[in-house]
Amino acid sequence: MRILIDTNILLDYLVGRKPHYDAADQLLRLCAERRVQGFMAAHSIPNMFYILRKDMSEHDRREVLLRLCRILKVEGIDQVKIISALNQKNFSDFEDCLQVECAVAVQADYIVTRNEKDFLAGDVACISAEELCKKIMEE
Repeated sequence: MRILIDTNILLDYLVGRKPHYDAADQLLRLCAERRVQGFMAAHSIPNMFYILRKDMSEHDRREVLLRLCRILKVEGIDQVKIISALNQKNFSDFEDCLQVECAVAVQADYIVTRNEKDFLAGDVACISAEELCKKIMEE
């Protein structure tokens, strides 16, 4: 199974946001164990680096993001994806549209997010971390 993990799930994991941390942690463990092939969009990294500035030092931010890059593959943003996203009129959030473009490019089965409603216009199914972990454990 291939998944693209939305920035909000990654932040849940990195800052230990309750009540979402446990599911995010379990999801990242499944990726680290290679039970699931996990991806993140390249633009998630600078977004997280910026958001985490109030919780972590620059050194710590670099370290945790490097660790994420060892667990997840990074899907880049290029001109084709940007143009495609800019032409999507059915998305109100451009960043979400870029997430979908990356998910399509890696042929993801799911985008794992807490904001499933934000991706209804996309071509990739969305699922919460809790739901996906439960689904995998039942297999």
